[in-house]
Amino acid sequence: MEPIASRSILNRFSERLATEPQQTIIEEIKQFSEATIHAVAQHDGGCDETDALRILVFNMERGVHLQETIDFLKYVPDSRPFDVILANELDDGCERSENRDVAQEIACALHMDYVFGLEFLELVGDGNDKGYHGNAVFSRWPILWAKTIRLPEQYNWYFDRQRRIGGRNAVLAKLDIGENEIGVASIHLENRTTGVGRSLQMRTVLDAVERYFGDLPVVLGGDFNTNGFDGSDIEEICALIDSPQAFADRSRQLERYEPLLGLCSDRGYLRCGPSTDSQQYTRRKTIPKGGFMPLRLDWLFSRGFTVDSYRIASTLTEDCKFAPEGSALAQFKKSELSDHNAVWARYKIHSA
Repeated sequence: MEPIASRSILNRFSERLATEPQQTIIEEIKQFSEATIHAVAQHDGGCDETDALRILVFNMERGVHLQETIDFLKYVPDSRPFDVILANELDDGCERSENRDVAQEIACALHMDYVFGLEFLELVGDGNDKGYHGNAVFSRWPILWAKTIRLPEQYNWYFDRQRRIGGRNAVLAKLDIGENEIGVASIHLENRTTGVGRSLQMRTVLDAVERYFGDLPVVLGGDFNTNGFDGSDIEEICALIDSPQAFADRSRQLERYEPLLGLCSDRGYLRCGPSTDSQQYTRRKTIPKGGFMPLRLDWLFSRGFTVDSYRIASTLTEDCKFAPEGSALAQFKKSELSDHNAVWARYKIHSA
């Protein structure tokens, strides 16, 4: 994806955001609608089976620990093998991740085709080459078609301390897996809104899936930010932090606060992810007093498949003992590779 022509042009877009709707600006920046397919894989038949599909969902926290993330994907026993990775939070040309094209480097290291969808233009960071941040689909099978779907705005990040232009999106892709075509989507919903706001965004995704994939088997995955609370409401978050029992009760009743979960069930989708009646979680949200809030944000939803098995793979450094000696991951000193765990599932395609 080519960069915006110059910093001065980006600054002019930024100045207009003080008086114009963000959607007007987004529509003028062509990169927000691009979904270019990059062919990297050799297409030697993908994984061994053609009647099953293995999918990994992973929020990679911008790819700031890129080589360690690649090692995790290569060696983690809890999520191997895989045919498809539905990835969130990938940088391209951001100072914070050494101005690397995270999606491209992962695709080349794993020999997978990919498509990237731009979510935000990051304005913080004088050393940004591009300042791109978004979501991606990686596939061992050929990607036949792809499209970036922009979701209804629920929060304007331009006025946030992070200062961004853009908003949440979903990257849709149609794959050729042997004798079958299937649809997949990498989805990132808004954290700084209520469950109702996320449900509106998810409805947009589901409608797009019906429109573009029809009756094809489909797997949707990503970081759905199903906090069970409004991520922009500091008062509510602090109240939950101060009342662990109230937070635990809300987590167990997640469908009550996150209607998108019921919406997907009503549309005929099966769900894989952390159990709400156990200690499973997929996100560690750090809190000022120390420790973290265990959140259940990352999910897989499928239609036209039978769920054969699924599991959650921890990204805590202490759980990465599988890393080969001498690898970047084996030498990693920080406490976690990402603030999200990964979700892996194996699906059987329904017979016609």
